[in-house]
Amino acid sequence: MVEDPSVLGNWPDLAGRITDGGHLLPVRVYFENTDFSGVVYHADYLKFCERGRSDFLRLAGIHHSLLLAGQESGEPLSFVVARMEIDFFKPARIDDVLDVRTRFLRLGGAKLELDQCVSRSGQDLVRMAVSVAVVDQTGKPRRIPERVRECLRRVCSLE
Repeated sequence: MVEDPSVLGNWPDLAGRITDGGHLLPVRVYFENTDFSGVVYHADYLKFCERGRSDFLRLAGIHHSLLLAGQESGEPLSFVVARMEIDFFKPARIDDVLDVRTRFLRLGGAKLELDQCVSRSGQDLVRMAVSVAVVDQTGKPRRIPERVRECLRRVCSLE
């Protein structure tokens, strides 16, 4: 018999967890993530890492919906990927359980620099260097709101 984790009070945290080195999000590879050869389609790694960035922000107290509603700065803002560099080392396959590790490296005026790594059993499969910027509804860069900065500093020791 399979135990219902919600009844037991130990339902897994769907947003992963904040760690000393940043954020860790476990991800399972499903059939939908694979191509005809049975390996993870390269674009799905982007999705896995997007989830890692979003969940890291959520756990830090930063919510995309509040940012977009203008509740962080008085105007609607959002994060956009400004730059991404990706290295693919080894493939993941269906049913693999992967770890998506996210570390915020630098906090600029309008940009954040991050390092993300997708691994399986401690072996790096994909590594990404990512820069995200805060923009207004017209796409113009905006300074990262102070409350967002405070949340990131609190969990990441960023300057």
